[in-house]
Amino acid sequence: MAANRINRINEEMKREMGDILRELKDPRVPLMTSVVAAEVTQDLRYAKIYVSVLGDETVQQEALKGLKAAAGFVRREVSQRMNLRITPQIQFSLDHSIEHGAHINELLNRTRQRERNDG
Repeated sequence: MAANRINRINEEMKREMGDILRELKDPRVPLMTSVVAAEVTQDLRYAKIYVSVLGDETVQQEALKGLKAAAGFVRREVSQRMNLRITPQIQFSLDHSIEHGAHINELLNRTRQRERNDG
């Protein structure tokens, strides 16, 4: 029962974070920043938000700095939008799964192209 509640909170947190990040005015956070996942602890004290930023490593690090600087604003927005007894502290972390998936897709496409050329 409790696991189901945490899963619902994680999904709601992910959706609200996506909306909140689009409203940020920090120039370090590009518009191509997307929320991949949200993990809220059982006691609702902390929330780890996994974000994916399109760009090279320096753009990603600057975006992470901008998100960490805006953590107070983000927490206040979460408090206003979600009906939770405790508003969790927000921690941002970069997620490279989208980049990794794109890299694997590129490798598969190259392999298919070689097979067509050889066969």
